[in-house]
Amino acid sequence: MSVQSVKEHLKKYGMDNRIITVSCLTATVKEAAESLGCEEKEIAKTLSFKVSDNPILIVMAGVVKIDNAKYRGYFHEKAKMLQPEEVDTLIGHPIGGVCPFGVSDNVKVYLDESLKRFEFVYPACGSPHNAIKITIKELEEVTNYPEWIDVCKSKEN
Repeated sequence: MSVQSVKEHLKKYGMDNRIITVSCLTATVKEAAESLGCEEKEIAKTLSFKVSDNPILIVMAGVVKIDNAKYRGYFHEKAKMLQPEEVDTLIGHPIGGVCPFGVSDNVKVYLDESLKRFEFVYPACGSPHNAIKITIKELEEVTNYPEWIDVCKSKEN
């Protein structure tokens, strides 16, 4: 159902025909970049958290990680990732396919500033075999994000 909900969501924006399906797994940033022929930093990884017991998603560049101090400063609580067994139920997508499209109604999607430096990024599309090449402007349009946030630190030099 996860891939289908992504297709239905993207169809509203005329983007459902742009989903890329690969035979190799894209569950990790490294696998996704290799399968899609892009750099790891261009993968738009989506991590799931709980804020005040509500599920949220943060979409960020593939080479960054959460900065706990920045996260606490923005959300006013410690970063608490969803447990693996909660992800599919609360978000609507399995681990490896978590993306900001076609998620459960109560899930807020945030876009991290780390994405703004790219023309295109590659988020997953509901399964470890699907992704989409999308511009940042398109990503903003299809995610219904409340605002850009800055809660990550770079792993790059």
